[in-house]
Amino acid sequence: MQGAPVAERIRAEVAEAVGELGEVGLATVQVGENEASTIYLRLKHRAASEVEIASVDHKLPHEISEEELLGIVAELNADEGLDGILIQLPLPDHIDEARVIAAVDPVKDVDGFHPFNAGQLYLGRPTHVPATPLGLMALLAEYRIPLDGARAVVVGRSTIVGKPVAHLLLQAHATVTICHSHTDDLSRHTLDADVLVVAAGVPEIITADMVKSGAAVVDVGINRTEAGIVGDVDPDVAQRVAFLTPVPGGVGPMTVAMLLANTVRAARYRRGLLAFPGVRR
Repeated sequence: MQGAPVAERIRAEVAEAVGELGEVGLATVQVGENEASTIYLRLKHRAASEVEIASVDHKLPHEISEEELLGIVAELNADEGLDGILIQLPLPDHIDEARVIAAVDPVKDVDGFHPFNAGQLYLGRPTHVPATPLGLMALLAEYRIPLDGARAVVVGRSTIVGKPVAHLLLQAHATVTICHSHTDDLSRHTLDADVLVVAAGVPEIITADMVKSGAAVVDVGINRTEAGIVGDVDPDVAQRVAFLTPVPGGVGPMTVAMLLANTVRAARYRRGLLAFPGVRR
């Protein structure tokens, strides 16, 4: 399941929407120097520029206080020229991530991490949804992977990927199992999966003998090793399954594309073109 062609089409749709909406603004906030975060943000800003979303990156010193950071978030919330706000994680240990995320205007929360947006997803009324789960669901739809009644197994329970994608799969009427680091006999669960989503952050934790023949496997992992970038799924799995996302080139391009789509969605909420629960404009 190649992500790049699907992502390219989504970006084209975003560019068309931006042209209709007028200027759309996105702000990112990075605290401290983290090489991986810097690379990710550079990719996001480049992608935003390509679809004519005006983006600004706030690079803040590692030693900034929590209160100072919250003050900056408040300023971004009040900025009428901004439709989306993205707080790049992780934040330094002296800052309460949950408090900062909760301080972002839910309408501008294009990451979908705010408790309100997470709650809406839990209730089956999604507003903003994290980009990676949205992207992998779009890939499954593109390749017409049956979900209604399917056995879906998610390896990983993060609030960024594992839990949100489990809710999305449930809402698509799959029967969902979530596995994690405390799961006994992981292969007993993965071998049952018609659809297997792996977001464990462990290089090649899933091997060919752990998957069902003909299954669809989504590898969310991006692990930097001495051998280069590898996923959470051993490449040999491709010989056994019907569908497998490559690393890189699978979920990654979809994540960036869906972040742009979320920014357009936020712009529509802010302009009253879509109704955001509890907000009157």
